[in-house]
Amino acid sequence: MPQLKFALGSSAAVAMVLSLFVVSAHAQNIQAPTGQTQGFTAGAAAGGAGLGAMSAGGVPSIRAVDPTSPFGAPALGAQGAQTLQGGYSQQLVDPLKPNDFQKYVLETTGFKLPLYGQSFFDNVQSSQRPGSNPFAPVDNAPVTSDYPLGPGDQVIIRGWGSIDIDVRTTIDRNGMVTLPRVGAVQLAGVKAGQAEGVLHNAVGKYYKDFQLSVSLGSLRSITVYVVGQARRPGSYTLSSVSTLASGLFATGGPNANGSMRRVQLKRAGQVVTELDLYSFLSQGSNGADAKLIDGDVIFIPPATGHIALVGKVNNPAVYELKSASETLEQLLSVAGGVPVVADPRRVTLERINANLNQPRSVEGFALDAAGLKTALKNGDLLTVQAITPEMANAVTLRGNVAQATRLPWREGMRVTDLIPNKEALISRDSIRRQNEALFDSNQRERALREREMIPDDLLADPTLDLKSQSPNTKGAVEMRDARQARLFAQRNVQTMAENVGNQFDEVNFEYALIERLNRQDMSVSLVPFNLGRVLANAKDPDNQVLQPGDVVTVFSVNDMRVPMAKRRAMVRIEGEVASPGVYQVKPGETLTTVLQRAGGLTHDAYLFGASFYREDVRKSQTENLEKLIRRLEAESSASVAQISQSMGASTDASLAQARILAAQQAQRQSIDRVRSLKPEGRIAMDMPADMFNYINKLPDLRLQNGDRFVVPSRPDFVYVFGSVNTESALLYKADLSVEQYLKVAGVSQSADRDGVILIRADGSAITSSGSWGNPVLSTKVMPGDTIVLPEKLDREATWSAVIRNTKDITQILYQLGLGAAAYKTLRN
Repeated sequence: MPQLKFALGSSAAVAMVLSLFVVSAHAQNIQAPTGQTQGFTAGAAAGGAGLGAMSAGGVPSIRAVDPTSPFGAPALGAQGAQTLQGGYSQQLVDPLKPNDFQKYVLETTGFKLPLYGQSFFDNVQSSQRPGSNPFAPVDNAPVTSDYPLGPGDQVIIRGWGSIDIDVRTTIDRNGMVTLPRVGAVQLAGVKAGQAEGVLHNAVGKYYKDFQLSVSLGSLRSITVYVVGQARRPGSYTLSSVSTLASGLFATGGPNANGSMRRVQLKRAGQVVTELDLYSFLSQGSNGADAKLIDGDVIFIPPATGHIALVGKVNNPAVYELKSASETLEQLLSVAGGVPVVADPRRVTLERINANLNQPRSVEGFALDAAGLKTALKNGDLLTVQAITPEMANAVTLRGNVAQATRLPWREGMRVTDLIPNKEALISRDSIRRQNEALFDSNQRERALREREMIPDDLLADPTLDLKSQSPNTKGAVEMRDARQARLFAQRNVQTMAENVGNQFDEVNFEYALIERLNRQDMSVSLVPFNLGRVLANAKDPDNQVLQPGDVVTVFSVNDMRVPMAKRRAMVRIEGEVASPGVYQVKPGETLTTVLQRAGGLTHDAYLFGASFYREDVRKSQTENLEKLIRRLEAESSASVAQISQSMGASTDASLAQARILAAQQAQRQSIDRVRSLKPEGRIAMDMPADMFNYINKLPDLRLQNGDRFVVPSRPDFVYVFGSVNTESALLYKADLSVEQYLKVAGVSQSADRDGVILIRADGSAITSSGSWGNPVLSTKVMPGDTIVLPEKLDREATWSAVIRNTKDITQILYQLGLGAAAYKTLRN
């Protein structure tokens, strides 16, 4: 075919081109054939039209791109945006308000039940992005072969062989598409699967030996009307592939009084189909769904009636009745039936009959064949009861045992059938500690941290709280781990020595218990028995006969305090002894005898400075410290109030405020120092102040489990603090008194010599309170002693003033078992 050329200014040529095809504004979709003049290319681009000529291989070429729909309405593209009418505001609708029956159910049962199926519409809305149509059909879904083409549908035609065809065009109002070199082809009413054949025949009139491919681009829009009890009634512009179901979603579904079971599609005044959404939601059946065409009407009638289903059912909700003959069996099939924990023998039906003086009545029945055939009425409220959780034929074992269990009861069953031997009393915690015995300190710390941070529940998901948080999940995890690490740092990880003797929980063999329910009068009785005798002799009378429902509890010695003679006791002997270690003590054994078993003291031992610690004393000291802090806080508030009153009205307001704030801050800091003290449970041994290491000097002290005795080596220093020129450690010299050490340290002019305190190495404190003269100054000092010289009352620091409110500093240093370290904490 000869090449055609047109001059740039030829109006006739431009008119010819416009009559043949439309050229897209996208110049890259128009390929200039070889030999074509530049003038034609420019004219085509400028005039918006052009003629396809030869391809690069000399084959005739037909190319055209239709950029828009001929009707001006935007086609449904990949973005899924469309113009909806009927009040659609590009925003999600408000939550559906409950109807009168839902309010009635709430007032009757206390349960706020949803309408069955309504969550389906709510979930569709919440899953969409703002500003888009939540219910638009998927535009890139394949079109079925029976889809009828019509005006507004975009057709993509590609051909190869003797002719090169690349055309994207839209069916016009007359149902035609126009192909360059071919002419107009009628496609309206042609099914999508037949369009290729129709176009092949049209092109085949002019060309031979070619192949053709036809596909659809953007589809036309249709207008449908939604009326009746719709959530958002009005007219809607939808895709032409929409169905009754997708059109219904465009409304947000029925309102609270609308029907989900009789949604009608009307066309030309006739009902085309009726859709039951319950069949779709419960069974996945969409057989009644139908394609929509332009002008269709979706009608949502009012619901014929509602019933409520509560209790042990799989889907508690308010359900719609489709007909007056609907039965409970049909309703349960929609609701998904009942769970295994439902009691099919106990179903209650509350019914309303407005024609009676007492319109509400209750009846009960079982979910047997007759009960399932019960006809339902509008306003019915059905409650399915749960099964009784009681184990009627079981006995339960719990407490300090290897495995808490529930076993079936049998006639003549006794305690030994639950606890056959002593191995059954090794608790799971004991086994865990035994398994962790091989762990090093880091492994024990990590195991303890993980055990405390993760709930001991296989059903728990520790990441649920993180999944519901902000997208910054990594940051949330880091914050949680840091918080838990701080909490764990406050705990003391037991050392290996502290673990000795604590691997196994000690069982209380003297007392175990059977809890029994008397079903005649519903009273509970406790039957104690001696577990040790039961395990030693199965024929012992304490081997009780068990009854159905009995609960057997085994206690450890920590659950209930047993006599000291029956408790296991482990003590730690440390420091300057021949054989430091953990020793098991016998009932009534004293510190002296255990020290002898440890080989006695070494040559470097300093018995006067020995420390004895007891856990019960530490707890008591901690309680006393808390009481002292509360007392100091109260006296601090009173002191500030007194300062405020003493200033008077003539005092400058800003100056008075500054003084009060300074006093408050100083007292708060002092109280914080007291709060930072950590009682250790030390007991002052009250031994003679000498250098002799005779263990018979020790008090006759009976040991308890957890006691710790530490013997230090003899120190070479004496410590002096307070109102002295040099606060330091002075070299110990024998037979020197407190006054002599103060002379060495240098006493300041503000010192209160009468208030001097001597804190002994054994933990005791000596003051001159209540004595004539000052016996403390003449007291001989021992190695490791601490001398505290306070300031005079009128010049003392704020910390000292606060402490003096306790009347005697020894209340802190002595009663709380604190020594020089506590003084330094308070002082600094």
